[in-house]
Amino acid sequence: MSVPLTLLGLLEREPSHGYDLKRDYDEYFGRGRPLPFGQVYSTLGRLARDGKVVVSEVAPGEGPDRKRYVITERGATELDTWLSEPVEAEPHLQTVLFTKVTLALMLDRPAEEYLDSQRQAHLRRMRELTEIKRSGNLVDALLADHGLFHLEADLRWIDTTSARLDALAKAVRR
Repeated sequence: MSVPLTLLGLLEREPSHGYDLKRDYDEYFGRGRPLPFGQVYSTLGRLARDGKVVVSEVAPGEGPDRKRYVITERGATELDTWLSEPVEAEPHLQTVLFTKVTLALMLDRPAEEYLDSQRQAHLRRMRELTEIKRSGNLVDALLADHGLFHLEADLRWIDTTSARLDALAKAVRR
């Protein structure tokens, strides 16, 4: 996730204070990973330094002054470019899951047990995501679907790899 570009998108929607940006980021994009306030303000500082946002007004607050940020033409151009570019196709050919299985086999450790444990972890997460999908709003449901589809692909890989462990062990052991 690109925090600077996401904040630019939120600012293009409407000029905002840092607190409001954090709230909106967390509501739509921070599921399970809220954005720290320090990161919001350090990112806004870099965006201002780079001419992508400006402070439109400053109002006194209970603590530090409240600054309202506005996206600039430069920031809007960068956001447009980013939005129009496709995301790099995933998955990458090297994953932690693959690495662990291969190393377990190389080291003569129980790779099948690792795969079984991973399968159980995936199934637990799928149950959690299914509940989120059932009880959440449309944003939550779409995010849960995305996660579920990735977990389903991992489970297919786990099953295929389990069936090929003997052959993989021969290929990776010296």
